[in-house]
Amino acid sequence: MSTGRSARRYAAALFDVTQKTGTAEAAGQSLNQLRDLIAGHQELSRALASPALPVSVKRDIVLAVLDAAGGAPAEVRRMIAMLTERDRLLALPELAALFGARLMEANKVVRADVVTAVPLSDASRAALTAAIGRATGKSVSITERVDPAIIGGIIAKVGSFVYDASLTRQLERMREQLTTSN
Repeated sequence: MSTGRSARRYAAALFDVTQKTGTAEAAGQSLNQLRDLIAGHQELSRALASPALPVSVKRDIVLAVLDAAGGAPAEVRRMIAMLTERDRLLALPELAALFGARLMEANKVVRADVVTAVPLSDASRAALTAAIGRATGKSVSITERVDPAIIGGIIAKVGSFVYDASLTRQLERMREQLTTSN
């Protein structure tokens, strides 16, 4: 089974279980914390990927890291132990992302990736959040990025929908209209 398919199945199973036990939020935080800790420590990453290290030692290391990070719900501990024993710990980043997406969906939260030429003011951010919330009927979590190359305006990606109101795009449209009207 591919890592993507297995990560999707693991994320779905873990989400269903933690949703029933009321630990989904804590599970999401634990998964993200563990993913970030492993990714942030090159030696730990290498050790966990090494075939020379016995699976039982890898499992003990990962569970010790979870404990040191503040613990995790029992369901997460079991899932991480199982991933380690099945040599599928490489699926953790995708598992954490998929779990987070399911959690956001369940909480009726939509992610909006916003690109602007200059940083948004607090008032602009609040107005944008409110507008996207009204359009989607969900709460909004905005991720901002500044890219001076768009000159002005905004590019907002919400789910699969992209709203490009950048000055660069408007200039491209004008150029297209001028060249096609000749």
